[in-house]
Amino acid sequence: MTTQSAAIPAFKPAAAGPALTAAVLVTLIGAATIAGAWFFQLVLEILPCPLCLEQRYAYYLAIPLGALTALAARSGAPRPLLLAGLAILALAMLANAGLGAYHSGVEWGFWKGPTDCSGPVVNLGSAADLLSKLDTVKVVRCDEVQWRFLGLSLAGYNVLISLLMAAIAAWGFVRTAKRTQLP
Repeated sequence: MTTQSAAIPAFKPAAAGPALTAAVLVTLIGAATIAGAWFFQLVLEILPCPLCLEQRYAYYLAIPLGALTALAARSGAPRPLLLAGLAILALAMLANAGLGAYHSGVEWGFWKGPTDCSGPVVNLGSAADLLSKLDTVKVVRCDEVQWRFLGLSLAGYNVLISLLMAAIAAWGFVRTAKRTQLP
């Protein structure tokens, strides 16, 4: 007697190889990138602008999804499940690279950015305290670069890291899709 997963070739467990490698790499790179962003924010006090915060969403998706995809690959999950996880990772990081490129263009003055800003004020208090609080608030603008290294801002590095992560996920997708399975 055969199980349904054994009877349908597409649902046979996939070999862990490239799917596992790609998912682990995406997870580790994403975790290191977010740790770096938090380091810049919390230790170096380089506060993120609204676009910076939006660029973190893809990492908040990629880290757990990459870990789940790696666990699925390690446990012999069906190939379509692994391909779906890798495809979502690749698409999310490509979209994030696009958002990072948009942010970089705003920083370089190629186009206008969003009009909203961010600051740490959550309670304005009384009218008398308002003026003193406004003096201490640091408003972070999307069009002002707070830090550059080798000519690139953090948004520029996000583009490169996101493209790398998308390429790794795409590599894992292609290799997993092409991988032949033994009967």
